[in-house]
Amino acid sequence: MLRNNDAAGLLKMFIRELPSPLFTVEYLPAFITLVEKISKIKLQLQALHLLIMLLPEANRDTAKAFLQFLKKVVANEGKNKMNLWNVSMIVAPNLFIYKGKRANQQEMQAAATTAHIVRLLIRYQDILWTVPSFLISQVRKMNEAAMNNSKRQLMFDKGVRKLLRRKTMERERPERLESDIPEGVIRVYAPLHSKVSMAIQLNSQTKAKDILARFHCESSHGSSQNIRGQIQSLHEIGGNIGQHCLDPDAYMLDVYRENPQAEWVIKPKAS
Repeated sequence: MLRNNDAAGLLKMFIRELPSPLFTVEYLPAFITLVEKISKIKLQLQALHLLIMLLPEANRDTAKAFLQFLKKVVANEGKNKMNLWNVSMIVAPNLFIYKGKRANQQEMQAAATTAHIVRLLIRYQDILWTVPSFLISQVRKMNEAAMNNSKRQLMFDKGVRKLLRRKTMERERPERLESDIPEGVIRVYAPLHSKVSMAIQLNSQTKAKDILARFHCESSHGSSQNIRGQIQSLHEIGGNIGQHCLDPDAYMLDVYRENPQAEWVIKPKAS
């Protein structure tokens, strides 16, 4: 007949003789360090929670079944005389000293620490098997930050592409103008006239009214009486401004030098 002590001894030997420790060789030092380095119970539990989540699935399932059994043992303290303290002191060495590894003096001194870990695992085991709320909150914040960064990066990329397109257009436009129109020559557009455009060489004395007079002279024979009766003006459009109606006495060479990329259009003067 198997006695209680024999059953307990068999269970301890099973845990101790596992090919690798229940809490794994990789994480065993972390279990001990977290208690030695962290003083607050709440932070110790959070660290234990994370370590349990890191265990391989088989180890975690076995640990869950083992801790649930130990909780039942403690719950029957009145019959078996095994309280939480006694159980932790008996079980701890078998969990933290495994097959093929003898306990040294330092590990023996750590017995109190490992017993404390076992007490925490038994008492608070119900919170160990789910993803901790503080971790969910942290992951949510990280996801939100990543989404915000993605939106900012998308806006930045759009801005960069727009800027590159504008720079490309600005870089290409002067090359076309230089190849099509010599320096100091402007092309004037007059959509309402029979002669819709004209290239005019500027000099230091050329004024806006001179261009208007020449344009009217060149195209007057083909213009209607309605166009000839309109008051028209020369407009500077684009380049480094939006649109500007030039004063008739403006010196065109100076205007041209300030805004060589502008277009020049003759149209009715706004009333």
